[in-house]
Amino acid sequence: MKNLISTMKNYAFPKSLCFIVLQWLLLINTTFAQTDNPVLKLFPNGTELHGNIAYQNDTLKKHLLDIYLPANTKGNIPFVVFIHGGGWLVNDKYADIGYMGNTVSALINNNIAVASIDYRFASQAQFPALIQDCNQALTFLCNNAEKYHLDKNRIAIMGFSAGGHLASLQGLSNNNKVASFFNGNHAQVFNIKAVVDYYGPSELTSLGSSEDPKAPEGILLGASPIARPDLAKIASPVTYVDKNDPPFLIFHGEKDNLVNNRQSKLLSGWLTSLGVKNELIIVKDAPHFGKMFDIEEFKTKVISFLKEALR
Repeated sequence: MKNLISTMKNYAFPKSLCFIVLQWLLLINTTFAQTDNPVLKLFPNGTELHGNIAYQNDTLKKHLLDIYLPANTKGNIPFVVFIHGGGWLVNDKYADIGYMGNTVSALINNNIAVASIDYRFASQAQFPALIQDCNQALTFLCNNAEKYHLDKNRIAIMGFSAGGHLASLQGLSNNNKVASFFNGNHAQVFNIKAVVDYYGPSELTSLGSSEDPKAPEGILLGASPIARPDLAKIASPVTYVDKNDPPFLIFHGEKDNLVNNRQSKLLSGWLTSLGVKNELIIVKDAPHFGKMFDIEEFKTKVISFLKEALR
């Protein structure tokens, strides 16, 4: 908590962001004890955990991932890469699982593995470092698919807020072979079959704080998106929309006061205009994150969407 508050003071976050992030952290910290894996109990009994796997050839804490498998997994099964939110500046691979327990449990119950990843914060390394980490994590998962019973030909990406931005960016840029999004500029194409985006930014120059270099998106880029629209374009998921992209399921809160739901409407509009299958769900009265996104109706929607895409 002290580290988070210090970080927020150093970067002079807008008050609304400070309030929401602190709410988020408080929710997580009061829900789970500090154990080796504070969210494993949300998964079905018998779920097999491979925890804190280093996906990069280093010892950085932010280069770790967890793999959750159904009990007694036989053969290789489809998997979802889970990318946490936190304004590109806070949280970890447990964070959003904390309020999405019904959905992650349903994934395991439907024989879909979950790989939750950490990535460096923008305060540690500016863009494109974060998407490089996401692609490196997926590279590791594909290279070690047999070892962990994963089907590298049936991959979905799921992200929340800043993680939704990264999930959308990863899914949409996949067939563009953007070399700078990979370590060593060695682009790789993955078999990404679907993306589930929860309230992620899609076009950085149109964010409400896009003129502020100390806003999260400014820290991400090293300059405000308005001052560096060239960088903002490279970092914006909508830049990479084309007819060959995977289907999207998008959720956004009606009353989101951190990432306006116009961001998801814009992404859906681009996908629709180019013939990419997508569905946008504006969740009535919902804020930026929370259990309102994990109700039975939406859990069922996610599972149906992924089973169809990953079959």
